[in-house]
Amino acid sequence: MATSSNGKAGGSHAKKQTLPGMPQNPELLTPTAIPAHKLVLRTLRRNDFKAVKEIMDKVYSNMEGSWSHEEYNALLKKFPEGQICIEDNGQIVAAALAIIVQYSDFGDRHTYAKITGHGKFNTHNPDGDTLYGVDVFVDPEYRSLRLGRRLYDARKELCENLNLRAMVAGGRIPGYNQYANEMTPAKYVEMVRAKEITDPILTFQLANEFHVRKIIRGYLPYDSESKAYATLLEWINVYYDEDAGKLIGNQKSNVRIGIVQWQMRATKNLDDFFQQMEFFVDTVSGYKADCVLFPEFFNAPMMALTNEESPSVAIRSMAAYTEPIKTKMMELAVSYNINVIAGSMPLYDDGKLYNVSYLCRRDGTVDEQYKLHVTPDEASYWGMRGGDKLRCFDTDFGKIGILICYDVEFPELSRMLSDEGMKILFVPFWTDTKNAYQRVRLCAQARAIENECYVAITGSVGNLPRVENMDIQYSQSAVFSPSDFAFPHDAIVAEATPNTEMTLIADLDLDLLKDLNTSGAVRNLRDRRKDLYSLSWKKTERDDELLAQGEERVQKSASRRKAVAAG
Repeated sequence: MATSSNGKAGGSHAKKQTLPGMPQNPELLTPTAIPAHKLVLRTLRRNDFKAVKEIMDKVYSNMEGSWSHEEYNALLKKFPEGQICIEDNGQIVAAALAIIVQYSDFGDRHTYAKITGHGKFNTHNPDGDTLYGVDVFVDPEYRSLRLGRRLYDARKELCENLNLRAMVAGGRIPGYNQYANEMTPAKYVEMVRAKEITDPILTFQLANEFHVRKIIRGYLPYDSESKAYATLLEWINVYYDEDAGKLIGNQKSNVRIGIVQWQMRATKNLDDFFQQMEFFVDTVSGYKADCVLFPEFFNAPMMALTNEESPSVAIRSMAAYTEPIKTKMMELAVSYNINVIAGSMPLYDDGKLYNVSYLCRRDGTVDEQYKLHVTPDEASYWGMRGGDKLRCFDTDFGKIGILICYDVEFPELSRMLSDEGMKILFVPFWTDTKNAYQRVRLCAQARAIENECYVAITGSVGNLPRVENMDIQYSQSAVFSPSDFAFPHDAIVAEATPNTEMTLIADLDLDLLKDLNTSGAVRNLRDRRKDLYSLSWKKTERDDELLAQGEERVQKSASRRKAVAAG
């Protein structure tokens, strides 16, 4: 009740109070001013034909109008779950119709009549690989509600649930009628894609993650607005699994990895070292992990057993232990049913010293990745050389890459691996100080973002008093992810306590990487300007300046040993 200034009830001339932000007209506050909608998404039924016909006659009044009752029933009979509608308060206001086809049976040069079987839909193939969009229409009075987007999202869900490779549709370009005398259909499509022109259908379809495969002539001969042209549109189902029919042995979408933050400690002999290795393989496999990662030069304690004072001679002597350690790791991988990335170990081959990581799969096979970039210290102190091959490895949990320590600081390598389908990058490292560790860590985080992949890093802790050039360690093992809403807010999946021996277990959802690639806030891989730059692999001779220093040091050490022996 309104009141007058003296506090008494006012009459018709009393001034009504209006709170800030409220409409001046009280009628706007009545329930009747707010449209009442109750939208329901469901599949079409036979008794919906009358409502469907009314909408189609409105939408296609300038073409051939609605389908016949026989065509409608034929579609429902062939593929009932593919016919979707939206109703509002019980009234159908929009619909999307589809069939399944084996796309290779028709190819890109098909017509609407051919692929729909001239309205009989006998082209529907339940064992096909593609969801073909037959029609989408919305009651003109409801177009402001963006119901078409809901229908397309429902189609995408159907495509994923049926494990179909893609969704394809022929799209009209009704706006082309206004530009037909000015440009070709291809130019028109390019202008729409660049948002210089808005087409009532194509603009919407591009916004729904479709891409244009081809422009078809004569797709709908009676479509005068599109001048009988149509765009052949495709949406790729990133979850499609061509091996989905297999009952066992399918590739995982959720991967559990384990990483070992390794304590450097004195070891009595090789068997003592094997016992420590097996402890961690056993521990991580007990969590049903798919793989376990060890650090770079995790076998450094063996260097103390060589009794060599010269670091360059000692590391070559330590290389003699690499083969038996690799063999043991292969045995452990099979017996504990876990893939083992055996950090890295020195390999002395044909008078040349390398740093090599071994991938020991649980099926008994083994692969290797050489460290490609050696640090100035490794070259001058040990005479170590870099390898010349980069590999993306197939495993039973997906494609992976291995970059040893310094290699992760060169973004070209991980980009090449990403181009080959790598989803997880493993980085065994060895660092002695925090600033050295930070270089590895920050570069690893950058690689995860740049390449839309997970990156796992691990190193060693503790000290080895009798091992020159590897006497102190610094490590904080971690698993990094891309930085987007579906991932941890700081892009860190898991993180170890610094400088403490421990294991880290992390679950990685590979499907999130697919979503990121197609619909992330930013799409680093898709948005590369390949028209401006490219990346290719070219084997070249490395600069031997630092290597020569190391080799000279080795020769001097050998000469001193001979002199001592002779004296």
